Amino acid sequence: MKHVLALAIGSCLWCSSAGAQMVQPCATPGTNNAFLGIKTIRLWPGDAPQAKGDKCEDVPTITEIDPQFGMANGSAVVIFPGGGYRSLTSPLESREIADWFAVRGFKAFVVSYRLASHGYPLPVPLLDAQRALQTVRAHASDYHIGPNRIVAIGFSAGGHLAALAATQVLPGTPGAQDAVERVSSRPDYLVLGYAWIGAISSDTSHLSYCKAFNFMDQCEALRRAYSPDLFVTKDTPPTFIYHTYNDQTVPVEQSLRFYDALLKAGVPAEMHLFASGPHGSGLGRGDPALDQWPGLLEAWLRAQGLLTVDTSIVGIPPWERPRRTDAPK
Repeated sequence: MKHVLALAIGSCLWCSSAGAQMVQPCATPGTNNAFLGIKTIRLWPGDAPQAKGDKCEDVPTITEIDPQFGMANGSAVVIFPGGGYRSLTSPLESREIADWFAVRGFKAFVVSYRLASHGYPLPVPLLDAQRALQTVRAHASDYHIGPNRIVAIGFSAGGHLAALAATQVLPGTPGAQDAVERVSSRPDYLVLGYAWIGAISSDTSHLSYCKAFNFMDQCEALRRAYSPDLFVTKDTPPTFIYHTYNDQTVPVEQSLRFYDALLKAGVPAEMHLFASGPHGSGLGRGDPALDQWPGLLEAWLRAQGLLTVDTSIVGIPPWERPRRTDAPK
């Protein structure tokens, strides 16, 4: 299997993630903004599993963003924003990512998963992530996407969650009454941006989920249950990884650990490490070096065939349709 490790030399023009907003997960189901190509739905029609109420923070959702008009190619991306399981980082790791993919023909889905800060520790966010991926696949024909063209992308804590969802897969139950539960939760491709792979750790010299949420007495058991690198197999999706060498919040070793697990399992993977840049850089945020990584991602997506239009799914693009000779002038 081909593996690529690229070390890019860059300089840090800013050394913090100031400006990234940490917002509460309040994407409201049923909001009438379809004219903007946006729609938000509940992940479960009734109460979500283990729900403590029906407030915004108790209701996991996905928000759909249509591809740019005339550019749909049949691919989809499911986006998991970061925020340390305390909040969701927006728009840096949500809407900006959705728009980037939409311009390239993807149907985008931003997941508002439940948070430990609201009383929903793991595995609840994982249940939401798995359900989001199943929902997109189960409704692939409605969304005009291919059920085998689904990318999961996550940043920071959202990267930890995306990696968990890609390695702890629900296979689907063919006879389930709920059509969503009949399909697999496995994404077909995985993209990780400065992912908090080592979130579950008793090592408090760096950011620790166990310390942040007072689980130090359970940390070893949680680490064995929710460390994505421990669950990588040959069936883990092909993966693209981006990180910076001097990330002071999530050490780059965590991405290296996941890459090494992919390598040992024979999973196709591509990794790009940049010399300088803080945690929370999103799509690069104007840094001359870090702004290059989305271009590298685009090349990888193209190599997977995800930028190629599947006319069996989306039909013939407008610019290729024959003109009507009888149309009024």
